[in-house]
Amino acid sequence: MKKQLFLVMFLAGLLSLPFGLAAQQAVKSKTKTDAKPVPAVLGTASEVSAVAGFAGKGEDWLIPSSNLIFPDLPYAYDALEPVIDKQTVEIHYDKHHRGYFNNFKKAIAGTDLETKSVYSIFADIDKVSAAVRNNAGGFYNHVLYWSNLSPDGGGMPSGELLEAITRSFGSYEAFVQKFNEAAKTRFGSGWAWLSVDPASKELFISSTANQDNPLMSSEEKQGFPLLGMDVWEHAYYLKYQNKRADYVESFWNKVNWQDVQSRYAEYFKIAARIK
Repeated sequence: MKKQLFLVMFLAGLLSLPFGLAAQQAVKSKTKTDAKPVPAVLGTASEVSAVAGFAGKGEDWLIPSSNLIFPDLPYAYDALEPVIDKQTVEIHYDKHHRGYFNNFKKAIAGTDLETKSVYSIFADIDKVSAAVRNNAGGFYNHVLYWSNLSPDGGGMPSGELLEAITRSFGSYEAFVQKFNEAAKTRFGSGWAWLSVDPASKELFISSTANQDNPLMSSEEKQGFPLLGMDVWEHAYYLKYQNKRADYVESFWNKVNWQDVQSRYAEYFKIAARIK
């Protein structure tokens, strides 16, 4: 009798498996399948908190360099057509720019530079390795570059920025002409810049070699960048070949003046914190 009772209970247990162990196993299996991995670039929870909302604006660069992330491109690869073609944007952003970011992180790994902001690194640029200099510059410069451009860009600046441009260069047209000259005459690879002079608070135009920028202590004329034009060949060669001048002239049709204006306004809020 005891054996028969045990057999009945055993069979009842088997029948309940779909709602017991089997169901639990199904839930576990579904959880593994549906789970979305945390992007590796974000790292720890504290790091995620530190970089939340990173958009490459002035204040975003005050955080420790180890906490920096690679930001998303703010538009589709083909969004800057016909000024900059889809293939150029894709290669430029996903290969060149991402490469600078990854190599910068590798170059500072395990060093005290991980705790320093990019601004601090730039302020003593001659004290760091070539790998840090080139890749920190390349990462920073390109974040500015993509943000400075927009599918709906073009036209003219307005408000306080236009007033500052007119005060510094005489007119908007004179500014564009001088900027274009700096971009076209930069020998080899480099950048052309519109920046704020921290002493006079006026605007100035300069060009830098390689991935240097006006924030670097090595520059004869230092300042806070508002607008950067990449004149490395990778920025234009697929579409314009050796006609850099055509790229320079077309660039203005996609300039995001709202972004440039916001950087100009932000500079005066964070100037004292850029060390």
